[in-house]
Amino acid sequence: MTRTMLALIFCLPATAMAQTLVKVGFCAKTISSAAAPFAVATKLGWYQGFEVQLTPLAGSTECVKLVATGDLPYSLPSVEALPTVRAQGIKAKIFYTAYQGNIYGISVPRDSSVRSIRDLKGKKIGVASMGSSAVPVVRALFAMNGMDPDKDAQIVVSGEAAQAAALTRGKQIDALALYDSMFALVENAGVQLRPLDVGPLAKFPSNGFLALEETLQKKRSQAVAIAKGYAMGTVFALANPQAAVKIVYQIYPQSKPTGKSEEEAIEQDVKTLLARAEHWKLEAGGVKRWGESSIKDFDAYEDFLLRWSVIKEKLPATDLVTNELIDEINRFDAAKIAAQAKEYR
Repeated sequence: MTRTMLALIFCLPATAMAQTLVKVGFCAKTISSAAAPFAVATKLGWYQGFEVQLTPLAGSTECVKLVATGDLPYSLPSVEALPTVRAQGIKAKIFYTAYQGNIYGISVPRDSSVRSIRDLKGKKIGVASMGSSAVPVVRALFAMNGMDPDKDAQIVVSGEAAQAAALTRGKQIDALALYDSMFALVENAGVQLRPLDVGPLAKFPSNGFLALEETLQKKRSQAVAIAKGYAMGTVFALANPQAAVKIVYQIYPQSKPTGKSEEEAIEQDVKTLLARAEHWKLEAGGVKRWGESSIKDFDAYEDFLLRWSVIKEKLPATDLVTNELIDEINRFDAAKIAAQAKEYR
């Protein structure tokens, strides 16, 4: 490189040399080891030419809203709020299903007398926020079990992790309607939980990358790159959860538990990651490619949501999800990445 070229580079303003910052809505206030795919992709340089910045939000409803308004280009919500937004004329789609199995459920303290959803009639059920998709899920489960969600379900905000654990331990709430990794965080905070049977809900797909159709047209390569990095990070995290947790601590240092030894922190956060990992697996959705959306499963989930009055009208599943980018997203060697993960130090 010539001196002239070097001089030109050093004269460039910092903004010209900086990577493009791309914000992605993370539909929880707490960034935990469940964010490992983003952390791994960042650490290993799989997001080339741009930097992904996670924006923690109160829940999937807010994640959908901020993409719909254009305040965020991408987010990672579950699908429950999307049919309503589409019906209002907002053309947004999930272009990568990240969690092939439904992450939401209801759990009670292990020694609770509550044995079924029906036993929750009139009892307080804690959710992370009123914008969480756990709210419509609870309402659907109550309706499915012959109860009136408006009269029989007492849904209150319990917050996340330690706060939810404290309220449960103090018997200020009777049950928690959260999601896989958050249940693990509550248990890490010292409250042992027992999941209740949620029937058909468990088989339905959950969160995925959402963007406006306009964004997918104008920034297709960026959308592919973000999802591809996430897919590669998922493969790595599944192959070596412990290494993935350590990388999460490096990229998101605020996620590292305090007041615990390094060994204890990693052990607990591996537990959190593994809770989410069950829903990352392709087998959970009966699909073959990373991020692939099972149209029939989304269609069946809409039927479920419509039947129990979570949504007012059903749209074609292809209005909500698309597999158009999936071939491009899967152009990587998953076996090679898994081998790399197992050798990672």
